[in-house]
Amino acid sequence: MSTRDHPGVIAPPPLIYLGFLLAGYGVGQLVSEPSLGLNVDLRRGLAFTLVIGGLLLDGIAAGTFRRLGTPPEPWKPTTALATGGLYKYSRNPIYVGFGITYAGFALAMDSPVALALLVPCLIVIDRFVIAREETYLSAKFGAEYQAYKGKVRRWL
Repeated sequence: MSTRDHPGVIAPPPLIYLGFLLAGYGVGQLVSEPSLGLNVDLRRGLAFTLVIGGLLLDGIAAGTFRRLGTPPEPWKPTTALATGGLYKYSRNPIYVGFGITYAGFALAMDSPVALALLVPCLIVIDRFVIAREETYLSAKFGAEYQAYKGKVRRWL
């Protein structure tokens, strides 16, 4: 690991999610993708619920970082290990929230291609963001992070 005090993620995670979402929507428009086949009111209601739920999850998880006085952004130095609140159930509740929000927007756009691209998006987040964060947190917090990692799952 270099002397920089951050994980060195490949890109800001919100931009990764947004990039996949927009790519999926764009490809879908180019190939005249079919509809998801859901009733419009049901689709909109479900989309709204997912977007609001995902954003609430993100806000609550980011609030944990702020209460600890450490930035939630992975391109900034981490000064404290978040293990309480939602972090008792998932080591990455913000990324779970981003995924839920993404699914909601894909539903709102009625885009099966965008929805399908959530899977490779999550793989990129897992391999090129979370894996780097875990290496960084292991080096920074040592046994404390290893114990936490042994008790709490990466995603859910």
